Amino acid sequence: MSVRVAVVYYSATGNVYHLAKAVAEGAEGQGAEVRLRRVPELAPDSAIDANPEWRAHMDATKDEVVEATLEDLEWATAYAFGSPTRYGNVTAQLKQFIDQTGGLWQAGAFHNKPVTSFTSALNKHGGQESTILSMNNVFYHWGCVIVPPGYTDPLLFEAGGNPYGTGWPSGGGEGPDEATLAAARYQGRHLADIAARLQG
Repeated sequence: MSVRVAVVYYSATGNVYHLAKAVAEGAEGQGAEVRLRRVPELAPDSAIDANPEWRAHMDATKDEVVEATLEDLEWATAYAFGSPTRYGNVTAQLKQFIDQTGGLWQAGAFHNKPVTSFTSALNKHGGQESTILSMNNVFYHWGCVIVPPGYTDPLLFEAGGNPYGTGWPSGGGEGPDEATLAAARYQGRHLADIAARLQG
């Protein structure tokens, strides 16, 4: 049985989107079949239009990335979830999608599947670690095997040395730098490798 990874994310202005793509590339590079999926937008057009970067990213990806469904979670044998930080927690958009998974959870669909997570915040200490930890609370309930990158490769230190999951401080106005994208690709490879070992 091949490793099937669902990379499910929410991104407003594109930072988490770029991390999600890098995680997907890393998993694919390890031989996994990957579905890159975005969760539905919940914000009103008035809020989106007030931020030109938000509107531009939404318009650019609405036809490029398929919206996530519960079937994607049933299909996958491993998961990577990404969310920007909102007050040190996940976004309402990702939380709303996760809140629909009760039936799958009760059916044991998530049991023993490996999962990892990644994030972005405005500032280096803007809640990245707490956002990843709050996502992990869901995975404990699901019965997943949480797969952090840890300190398992020197390239992780070049990206800021976050052992919880890849994080990007977006305050500089640019998208994730190459060191951070390399860390995200590594995280995807690491997830696919652990998934293959668990299947083995």
